[in-house]
Amino acid sequence: MQFQLLLEDIVATLRPQLGLAGQVANYIPALARVPAAQLGIALRTCDGEEAHAGDGTTQFSIQSISKLFTLALGMRELGEALWERIGREPSGNPFNSLVQLESEHGIPRNPFINAGAIAVTDRLVSRFDARAEMLAFLSSLCQEPVVVDQEVAASEAATGFRNIALANFMKSFGRLDNEVTAVLGAYFHHCAIRMSCLQLARATGFLSRDGAHPFTGAQVLTERQARRVNALMLTCGTYDAAGEFAFRIGLPCKSGVGGGIVAVVPDRLTLCVWSPALEHSGNSLLGMKALELFTAKTGLSIF
Repeated sequence: MQFQLLLEDIVATLRPQLGLAGQVANYIPALARVPAAQLGIALRTCDGEEAHAGDGTTQFSIQSISKLFTLALGMRELGEALWERIGREPSGNPFNSLVQLESEHGIPRNPFINAGAIAVTDRLVSRFDARAEMLAFLSSLCQEPVVVDQEVAASEAATGFRNIALANFMKSFGRLDNEVTAVLGAYFHHCAIRMSCLQLARATGFLSRDGAHPFTGAQVLTERQARRVNALMLTCGTYDAAGEFAFRIGLPCKSGVGGGIVAVVPDRLTLCVWSPALEHSGNSLLGMKALELFTAKTGLSIF
C-alpha cells in the first residue's frame, strides 16, 4: 500500500474545507490563538515505514492525548492496583463534567476523562517526578526530545477552574493522596506537551505491536495491557463521541482539544491526524473526516 500517496490525497481532498467549520478550543487562551486552517496526518507501520502529509510535522499541544501515555505509565508502574480508584466505563458526559463524581463517590468513570487522568496523575506523583518521567517516556518512544509549551501550561493553570474543582472534589472523597496543587501542576504540564503528528504516530507504536517499543522492541506494556489500552481507547477515547467514532472509523482512537487524534490499527500501524477546529464534543472536525477517509480507502478496521 502506497501510504505516502494516500495521505497526500486525503489532505488534498480535505484542504478546501479548512476554516469553514468548527472552532478552536477558545476556553484555553493560548489555544484560542492557534490558526484553525491547518491539517496534518502521519503514520508509522509496525515494520518502520513512515509517511506524513500537510502539516504532519508541525508541533501542537497534545492536550488529552497525553492521558494515553499517563495511563500507560500508570499501568506499567501499578498494574491492577491502578483500577482501585478509576473505572473503565464510558461516561456519556462531557470530558470535564462533575456530575458523576457526586453520585459515584469521587471515582472517575474512566482514565480518559479529565477526572480520571487527574486520578492517574496523582498515583504517578506518589512514585516519581511525574513531569520529568512523562517527558522522558515520550522522548524514548519517539526517539527525539519532547518538550512542554510553557505558555500553554501557564494558560491552563490560570483558567483551569473546572479541573481545579474536579481535583478538589475527588480530594474531598479521599481519592487523591497528594496535594491538589502538585497533582494539577503535573496534569497541566502533561496536557501542554508539544508534539507533531509524526512524533505521535511513532510514540503510540507500542499499541500496534503488542506493547513492544516501536524502535527498540523492549516491552513498554505487556501484550495484555496493550490490548486493554486499545479497548479503552475504542470505548472511552473520544469523549462522548466514542460510539460515533466506532461507527464511522472503527479504530481505537484518542483525541485532544488541541485538535489531534491518534488511532491504532493493531499489528499494522499507528497514525495521527491534526486540525485545530473542533466539533461540539471537542474532537477535531477534519481530523475525524481524515480518519474516516483513511479507513474507507484502506479497508483497515478492527471490525
